[in-house]
Amino acid sequence: MDLATLVGLVLGFVMIIFGIVSSASFAAITESFIDLPSIIITIGGTISCLITSYTFKDLITYLKGAGIAFKDPKLDHGAVISKIIELSNVARKEGLLALEEVASNLEDEFMKKGILLIVDGTEPELVRGILETELANMDDRHRKVSGFFDYMAAMGPAWGMIGTLIGLVNMLAKLDDISTVGPNMAVALITTLYGSIIANWFATPISNKLKLINNNEYQMKEIVIEGLLSIQAGENPRVIEEKLKSFLAPGSRQLQGEGEGGNAGGEA
Repeated sequence: MDLATLVGLVLGFVMIIFGIVSSASFAAITESFIDLPSIIITIGGTISCLITSYTFKDLITYLKGAGIAFKDPKLDHGAVISKIIELSNVARKEGLLALEEVASNLEDEFMKKGILLIVDGTEPELVRGILETELANMDDRHRKVSGFFDYMAAMGPAWGMIGTLIGLVNMLAKLDDISTVGPNMAVALITTLYGSIIANWFATPISNKLKLINNNEYQMKEIVIEGLLSIQAGENPRVIEEKLKSFLAPGSRQLQGEGEGGNAGGEA
C-alpha cells in the first residue's frame, strides 16, 4: 500500500476538523457543518453529472481506478535497467535466441512481449511500432481514469455553487425576518464548502497521484523499448547502460550504479 495517499487524505480530514473545532467546538460539526439537503445537492449533483457523462461500465472502471492511488506501484527504473543489461549480456554471449528461455521467467509482460518479438526475428521498426502502440493505448487508458477525477473535481464545486445560489434565493425570499438571515446564509454557504472538499481533498489529489504513477510507468516502458531495440541492434552492454541511464535524474543514475554493484554480488 502507498501510505502517502492514505496519510495525505487522513491529514487533510484532520485539518478540516481542526479548523472547525479551533474556531467553534466539536458540537459545531453536527450543528453547523452537517446539512443533509446540502449534502444531497452537492454529492448527488456531482454523481448525476458523472452518470450523465460516462457509461455505467466506464463509471465503475474509473471508480475502481481510485484504488490504484492507494497501491504501491513498485516501479523500479533501476531494476529494469539492470535486467536489460543482464539480457544484453546473455544475448551478446549466447545470441538472441537464448533470450527466449529468459523471457519465460519474466513477470513483466511488456518486456516479455518485446523479447519474444525480437526472438521471432521481427524487424526493429515493427517491434518499436507494436510496443509503442501498446504504450500509447496504456497511456490513453490511464489518462481517462485521471480525467474522470479531474471532471469530478470540476463538478463538485459547481454543484456546491448551485446549492449556494438555491440557499441565497431562499434567504432573500425571507428578508422580512432578519433573524433568519444568518442561519440561512450559513446553510447556503455550506454547499460551497462541500464542493470544495470533494475537489481539493479527494478528487484532485487522487487524479494527481494517478498521473504521477502513469508518468513513471510510461517512462519505465520507454526504457524497456529502447533497451530491447539496443539489444536487437547488437550494441555493447556498457553503451546500452549509459543510454538507458540518461532517462534517469543524475542522482538516480548514481544510485543505479551503486545498486548494480550490490546486485552483481548477490547474483554471483
